[in-house]
Amino acid sequence: MKLSEDVKPISYIKSHASEIIRDLSEKNSTVVITLNGEAKAILQDIREYERVQESLAMLKILAQSRKSLEAGNTRSAKNVFRDIKAKAKETQQR
Repeated sequence: MKLSEDVKPISYIKSHASEIIRDLSEKNSTVVITLNGEAKAILQDIREYERVQESLAMLKILAQSRKSLEAGNTRSAKNVFRDIKAKAKETQQR
């Protein structure tokens, strides 16, 4: 994604909104909106936005996992599955 190719002033956005939205949908792209020559906002295709949000969620999960690992908050897979089986067995007996 080359943001430098998709930088538009707000006046252009106002006068070409439907065209820009159509292009965003077709290309899954992002447009940087400028005001007085400064980047101020992003206009993004909804699918691209969702993809970015999913990626951020995954990165947060990985960061939390790393912190847990560094803090020693881990259990072996063998113990985890043993506990799951014991809880399942308890539930079946009720």
